[in-house]
Amino acid sequence: MDESFLLPMTPAVESPFVAARVAPMRLGLLAGAGQFPIMFARAAREQGHYVFGYGVRDMAPPELAGLCDRYESAPLGKPGRAIRAFRRAGIQHAVMAGKIEKTVLFHPFRLLRLLPDWHAIRMWYRYAARDKKDDTLLMAVIQEFERDGIKFGSALDFCPNLLVKHGFLTRRKPSAAQWKDIRFGWELAKEMGRLDVGQSVIVKDTAVIAVEAIEGTDRCIRRAGELRATGFTVIKVAKPQQDMRFDVPTIGPQTLQTMYESGGKVLAIECDKTIIIDQDEVIRLADKFGIAIVAVSSAELEQRTVA
Repeated sequence: MDESFLLPMTPAVESPFVAARVAPMRLGLLAGAGQFPIMFARAAREQGHYVFGYGVRDMAPPELAGLCDRYESAPLGKPGRAIRAFRRAGIQHAVMAGKIEKTVLFHPFRLLRLLPDWHAIRMWYRYAARDKKDDTLLMAVIQEFERDGIKFGSALDFCPNLLVKHGFLTRRKPSAAQWKDIRFGWELAKEMGRLDVGQSVIVKDTAVIAVEAIEGTDRCIRRAGELRATGFTVIKVAKPQQDMRFDVPTIGPQTLQTMYESGGKVLAIECDKTIIIDQDEVIRLADKFGIAIVAVSSAELEQRTVA
């Protein structure tokens, strides 16, 4: 199957939230792990905005401190510190960027490690009593900040160029059998996203090899590699109910390195809803390793399945 598989995509409509943002703003940044917080801070400051970075200690990248107008950090269990700091600095608008390693929440001595403050305790029992899914926990953070007048938007409003565009990214393209795996895995990945379990499914020969959960994409890929399922396809999608303020699917050079080491050959991602960190390096590594990357949409795959 060749380029004719890909249907032309209509351009995305510009967010009115972005269009209305003309004057410089004072922005709060709640930062987790990875390069996304760094890229947001650079983009926002280049656009003339003041950025107050507040990093989750032992997760946020150390270099972020030098890229913000002001920077502080606190352990994961101390959201109250960030709320008070933002209010003192006159921050009314904030964003989230970066991965939060949620496995720490299930450590047997988590109370001693986290020493949660009153805000964390209230979030846990008021907003997350029903379940501890990703969306539940991250929405609890937003709701707690909003109680103090701090509204959250999407960090991608300041760096929309990070979202992958529709089409083939690499020289190598999926074979007909691999397209079959993409279509098969896509529906499953969307269902896992709807259930808020994970965003990635790994498939080979229309068999599910691994499903992402709390461990994250890289560890999921490594589990597939441990099964010696060489030549598998990774499908990573946005949730049907994806809130673009947080937990947006993200890939980067490490994703490609892990796929290569584990035996993966195809990476299918959702266009306009997936962040690519350092896209030039991602493409360079994929071409070097002989991995195909394609960005498609749910509507496109549904049309082709019907056809």
